[in-house]
This record gives sequence, structure tokens and C-alpha cells, in this order.
Amino acid sequence: MDPANTQSGRRRFGVFELDTRSGELRKNGVKVNLQEQPFQILQALLERPGELVTRDELRRRIWPRDTFVAFDHGLYSAMTKLREALGDTAENPRFVQTLPRRGYRFIAPVDGNGTSSKPQEPLAVSVMNIDPAPEPARTSPVKPKLSWRVASLLLAFIAAGASWVAWRATRPGRQPLIRLSVDLGPDARTGLDTTVAISPDGTRIVFPIRGPDGKPLLATRSLDQASTTLMPGTDNANDPFFSPDGRWLGFFADGQLKKISLEGGAAVPLCAAANGSGGSWGEDGTIIASLGTTSALSRVPTNGGPPALLTRLDSGDATHRWPQLLPGGQAVLFTASVTTVGLDDATIEALELKTGKRKRLLQGGYFGRYLPSGHLVYVHQGSLFAVAFDLSRLEVRGTPVPVLEDVAGNPVKGGGQFDFSRTGIFVYLAGKSASQSWPVMWLDSSGKMTPLVATPGVYNNPRFSPDGRQLALTDGRDISIYDLGRDKMTRLTFTQHGTVPVWSPDGKHIAFRSISNDTAELSWVRADGGGETQRLLASRNNVTPYSFSPNGRELAYFELDPKTRMDLWTLPLDLSDPDRPKPGKPVPFLQTPFNELLPAFSGDGRWIAYRSEESGSSEIFVRPFPGPGGKWQISTNGGLYPIWSSNNRELFYETLDYRIMAVDYMVDGASFVAGKPRLWSDRQLLSLGVVNLALAPDGKRFAVFPIPEAAGEKTPVRETFLLNFFDELRRRVPANR
Repeated sequence: MDPANTQSGRRRFGVFELDTRSGELRKNGVKVNLQEQPFQILQALLERPGELVTRDELRRRIWPRDTFVAFDHGLYSAMTKLREALGDTAENPRFVQTLPRRGYRFIAPVDGNGTSSKPQEPLAVSVMNIDPAPEPARTSPVKPKLSWRVASLLLAFIAAGASWVAWRATRPGRQPLIRLSVDLGPDARTGLDTTVAISPDGTRIVFPIRGPDGKPLLATRSLDQASTTLMPGTDNANDPFFSPDGRWLGFFADGQLKKISLEGGAAVPLCAAANGSGGSWGEDGTIIASLGTTSALSRVPTNGGPPALLTRLDSGDATHRWPQLLPGGQAVLFTASVTTVGLDDATIEALELKTGKRKRLLQGGYFGRYLPSGHLVYVHQGSLFAVAFDLSRLEVRGTPVPVLEDVAGNPVKGGGQFDFSRTGIFVYLAGKSASQSWPVMWLDSSGKMTPLVATPGVYNNPRFSPDGRQLALTDGRDISIYDLGRDKMTRLTFTQHGTVPVWSPDGKHIAFRSISNDTAELSWVRADGGGETQRLLASRNNVTPYSFSPNGRELAYFELDPKTRMDLWTLPLDLSDPDRPKPGKPVPFLQTPFNELLPAFSGDGRWIAYRSEESGSSEIFVRPFPGPGGKWQISTNGGLYPIWSSNNRELFYETLDYRIMAVDYMVDGASFVAGKPRLWSDRQLLSLGVVNLALAPDGKRFAVFPIPEAAGEKTPVRETFLLNFFDELRRRVPANR
């Protein structure tokens, strides 16, 4: 023993040195970052090398006030971090040996304040086997309070089971899969895209509920506790995701991306995000998110600030969404699709953040996620598929195989109803894919709905012909025309990528967005299906048409620019031969650093209404055409889609919670005078992330998509928890094959 080391409080083992006075661990003289609890465990072990330090001793020393279950979680987490710092493993320990159900022993030689010891032989122990929990038998309905008590016991068992997972992790061999089905309580709600988020350490869940006033908000629950805590400030929140340390939560609400501390406090708006589709929080203090408006991925500082575009919508893509930052922060996984609605055949891709290089990993699925087991999982037709994944090369290995047959998802928007923790807990909503199709309904101002197109479909972007006799809409792949008088649907385009139909003022032609040779185009076709499709404009950027001027000689559209984001343009058209229009040079209408989109011509052609995010949220504005002139904000609490009435006296828009507002207006010379917005209908519409309503020419009714009936009912929300899921994957899909 070195007396100098004894007095200085230094202890050396292998290439490491622990200084108890400075509280530092060094490796070959270089400081190793080690949190307080792992440091205290290491210090306790080095005080008695070669001897058993019991779990109870560690509890009294480091966690004197925590409950037993919280201690088990804390000890497992701290021991994992300590082993990572030392480069040690529980299966083949060089420094710390686990004595199951008893404690730990430091087995390496130590120089300093302690007794040198030889490596010890493992003690003989018996292995306790736990059978997988069977699925709960279906019985007659019980009262919600009783069901919630049962759920409390099950969640407590999950927490205890996680501690058992920690113990079993020290043993060689695979661990059995344990399945639990848990009722989240009478006020829990099912999210359209995602429902439950679980913290990285597997100790806490967050999910949506109905608040005291009936409005949706988030709630959180520690798995070792019996109570649920409401999270004020998360009204209308959806798609929550945790920060890496589990202390913060990101979510989308009221047209914004926000964050909130799990320890309490107000929600903090980060940026505008109308129709956001997923976020992932990085170790470097940034969030990668699909903000909805641009449909590409953006990088958002977690302390606030303008988002920066990360991906480019080229190669014919219409959307990038549901990102996941991969371990190490060098790449991001995401779902890419040539359509914005209907993503069952989307692709799972990876982007190298340093080089900007994209890799297509898989075709035919959505919501791809990398798991610490070394697998890539994703959803396709209601099943969870898994394939081995090489993280260093960003490559899949082998053929994907289905591993769970009952994982719910939303193929319309590409959301997957599952999440996982680093500790191997996998939580998901059981059931096949939800919201796969819906009818088209008439909606009047009283909120009454009547069938318009009774046959359900993946409908979106509806538009009435000028005479109101036909309705153009997209089915996710192509454009169809519904004849109201004959009750007949006829397919108009056959490109597999025809979207966003816009009627010409004479009702004889339709402009639309299409994809050709991986290039976005504005196209023109006769509404009766005769003649050939004509190309009006081609761009490497994402371009989308929205409205014609009353004389049909200007087509207003919006385009995604890598530098200025979404901008408004008009395209002049020579209609001397209506079947073969000659496009002129595009004219910029509005280009700013903010997103502007959805330019809608007024009936007299003097004004353009549009959506802008310059205020930090999505609002509706009006400007004179062709300009210059003033600018008037129409919406007051957020707006999505502007629609002019044909009477030149009303302007409608959809709110951030998918209800219809109306604004009376008048024109005074060069000024646009708007009245106070009023609720036209309190009926909430289906959220699609694209245009989901169309005003009939008479201005009295809208064609809309209804929310599925089940979504509005108080039905039980049952989540399935799988313990040891990573071991199950390794057994069924070997990662090294």
C-alpha cells in the first residue's frame, strides 16, 4: 500500500485513479465524466475491495429516503453508468462483480486506501425463474375505478419487473419476455399518431387524458407510484417525446412546438409547427422535428430560435417526418414519402448529419426506430417488423421479419403507436392500423352532418367545381372526380403521384401537383379526362398549386426554398389554346425568412389570403394583388386554411384545433377591413396535415371529413408493456447474422 495515496485519498486500479477529495475519476490521467451516484457506488466498493457491499448498505448510504422500487431503478441505472465508464460488463466483470440479490464486490487489485485483493471467484448462486405473465382473461366489464386500481398494481409490477430485469441483466443467457396489459384509467385518450411516451430510463410514462374541463392535455406517471399527475400548460398537446435525460418533454400544441419541464413550470414555445409530425431530442441541445408546414425536417434549438431546414424535399418526396436521432448524434432516421397522406408504402431513410448524405434503408413501412438491441423496427399493415441494423454503416442486415402482429399505427400520417426505453421496456397500443379511411360529409353552420360521398376512402384536398356539381379530391395517390348528380367517382390521373387539385374558373381544367422523374411539377389536365396532361412548371423544390385568379391567367402556388423556406409565387398562363396553356416566367409574390403558403385569390382577384408563421404561430393574412400595399391579419388565435366565399363578403379559415371560423369583411379604397372572427361551426374535423375541407359555391355548406366515432367516445385505453423486449428481438432476429 502506498502511504502517500492513503493520505491523499487516491485509489488506483488498472488504468484508473479515483480521487475522493476532488471527486474525480481519471483514466490514464484523463478525467472521466461520472455522475454523483455512480461515483458514490464506486467509492463505497473501493473502501472494501474484495468484500461484499450489500444492496441495503448502498441504499442507506446513497438513497436513504427513496422507496424500494425507486431504489432498484436508481441502483440499476447508476451501476449501468459506472460499468460504461469503466468499460466493464456484468457478464464478464473485470472490476465490479454482481452477487445477485445480495450486492456487489470490487474484484480488481487496488492500490491506495484499501486492502489489496486478488480477483475473487464468483459465488455460487441460484437463478430464480419467472414465467412470462399471460394475457389477462377477458371478463365482464368492471367499474373504471377498480380497473384503474388493477392498472396501478400492474404498473407497480412493471417497475418491480424492471428491477428484476436489472438483476437478470447480470446473468448470462436470454431473459424471458414478460407481457402486461394495462388500463391507463377512465380519462385516458388515444392519440391519433402516438399515445404513450416512456422516459429513456423506463421509470415514467406520459400520455394524453381528458382534463377537468373536458379538454385534452398530458399527464405523467412514475411507474413506482399509484397516482397520475396532470401537466398544466399542455392543453391540446400531441406526440410527446422526452429529452435524453428524461427531465424535459417536447410536444406539439396549438400550432407550435413546445417544451415543458417534468419538474414543473410553464410550457415554453419553441417555434411554429402547424401539423407537426414527430420530434427527437438530441444530446447537443437541439431538436430534430417535422414541423408540418414545410414537410421537411428542421433543426430547432431547445432554447428557442428560428428553425433551420435539415432535409431537402427532392427525389419526388412530398414529406419527411417522424425523425429519430441515432445514438452518437451523427445521423437521423426518418420516414419519407412521395405522398402526404397514406404512408404504408413509405420508405425508412437515414441522413448523415455531417455530410448531408441520405441512405434509403427500407421500402414499404413507416415510423422507423432504432433499438439498442441492434435492430431497426417499423410498422407495415398493422405489424411491427424488425431487421438487424449496423449502426456504424447505417445499413440493414438480412430480411425484415414480423415480430408483433398487433401494433396500432396511423398509416394516414405515418405515426406508430409504440415507444421504448433504454432499459428494454417496450410499450405499445394493441390493434390494427387506425383511421384508414373515412367518408365525405356535408357540414352546415349548425354542426349537422349528412353524407356526401358515403363510400369511405383515404380522401384529402377536396375542391368543388365552380358550378358545384363535381368534387375533385385525392385518394393519397391520384385525383378523382365525384359527380354529385350521378353519385359516381371517376379517376382523373394515373401518375401515382397526383395531388392537390385546383379547378380553373371555367370548370373545364384542373391544375395539380405531380411527380415525374423525381422532380416536382405543376401540371394541367382536362377535367373530363380527355387530352394529355400538360406540364406547367418543373422544380427541384417542392411546389404546390393553390388557386387561380378569376380570369384563370395566374396560378398562385407556394414553393419550398432551402434559404427562405416557403414562398408565394404566381405563374402567368397564356390560354389562347386552353388545352395547351403556355406558362410564362414565375413571379414572386411574397418571399421572407418565414413560412408563407396556401395563397388563395379572392373572388374579385384584388386580394390574396395566405398562411404565415411570422408571428411564431400559424395565422391567416391578406395582401393586395399584385401589390404593393398593406397587410392585414385575419385570424387571432391561429389559422390553417383560408377560403373565400363567392359573395365577396366573407372569408373562412380553419382553426388550429380543426374548427371553422368566419370573418365578415369590406373594402374601403385600398384598405381591407376585416371584422371580428366568429365560430361558424363548433364541429371538429379530422386532422390530416393537409387541406381537409372545401366550401360549396353557395357558401352555405362545406365538404368535410368527420372524426371517426370511436375517437370521440370514452373507450378504455389499454397499453401493452413488454419487459425484456430487446432479448426477445435478439432471440428471434439475431443482430449478428
